[in-house]
Amino acid sequence: MDLKSGYPWWAVRNGLIHAFPPLQQDLRCDVLVVGGGITGALIADELSQHGHEVAVIEQRDIGWGSTAASTALLQYEIDTHLLELAKRYGHDAAALAYLACAEAIPALGDVARSLKDVDFQRMDSLYLASRARDVPRLMAEGDARRGIGLDARWLDADALRERFDVDAGGALLTRQAARVDPYRLTYALLQRLRRRGGHVHDRTLLHTLAPGARGVTALTEAGATIRARQVVLAMGYANQRWLDQRVARNRSSYAFITDPIDAEVLGQLRNTMVWESARPYLYLRATGDQRLLVGGLDDAIDIPARRDRRVDRKADKLMKQLRHWFPRLDPVAAFSWGGTFAETADGLPFFGPHQQWGPRVHFAMAYGGNGITYSMIGAQLLRAGIERRKHPLAGLFGFGRL
Repeated sequence: MDLKSGYPWWAVRNGLIHAFPPLQQDLRCDVLVVGGGITGALIADELSQHGHEVAVIEQRDIGWGSTAASTALLQYEIDTHLLELAKRYGHDAAALAYLACAEAIPALGDVARSLKDVDFQRMDSLYLASRARDVPRLMAEGDARRGIGLDARWLDADALRERFDVDAGGALLTRQAARVDPYRLTYALLQRLRRRGGHVHDRTLLHTLAPGARGVTALTEAGATIRARQVVLAMGYANQRWLDQRVARNRSSYAFITDPIDAEVLGQLRNTMVWESARPYLYLRATGDQRLLVGGLDDAIDIPARRDRRVDRKADKLMKQLRHWFPRLDPVAAFSWGGTFAETADGLPFFGPHQQWGPRVHFAMAYGGNGITYSMIGAQLLRAGIERRKHPLAGLFGFGRL
């Protein structure tokens, strides 16, 4: 799949950090993880540090799929509001999902702190009411979040103008967010996996899977055979090709990053990410070198050539929206890009086995606006399933909810 257009910032900034060898001989392992992006890396790391022998294969270079195009806003907020999720699945299930996402942020912090130079930092999150009619809905959402113990304070128009110099009807301010460089994090995790004795092979394409009673046999395009007790398919949006059942729809999102901005000019934006209630929404956050990463204007395009042609026009519109909300800024766009992402009907991910492939083939589909947060949860959920332990989110985040 052609997952990105233009010049994704992480690939530009970091280049090709390390080349792992393609798989050229047969191997055996406890768990084969197919996919070398941030989702596969987090899952492989979780399994490896708990005693499983893990092998990772990736058809491209590591991190070169959607990870390179990710804007990496780490939030507990799910694209589907808590109130809406409660109507669909009940209050307890909705609360469980939101609280798990909130707990995933410090868990990601623990992972990042065990590594070096991945630009992880805790941030605040400002959720703007884009229109006056959105104010009551966001206030009610804030009440619901506080009701389950989440941090979500309401800022009225005056407080918003005073603290952030933003003209809007109000906003929810939370302290449970973070940022990271997903590309560097992916490489750091997989290099650590190698040091632990695991296998990492890029430029290795999965061709077929044959599940059996005691394990799964995987055959690569080059003819190597991998025999594993369990397989995790963490190929991002390409996972859908391995399912007859359609569980998500591919879309495109767009982003640009600015030249560095003086810290005094950035002000509160140095430590506060911003997004809005409009759909599709604008979102932005600062990087460690004081750039602003701005994204949004999602559309239903799933044809790479059409997405390619839209990147510059979308970046221009995003810049206009940025200046609308923050007219005091005078940003200069440095690079712009577009990328594929997927949406599920309820905004929730899918982790675990599907009846089409049996109990030894697990899917990791961290779809939605907070995919890295989902991936952290999914790593723990999938380990529980592989170790035959129950996980409280296995039902809600599994295919059974369909």
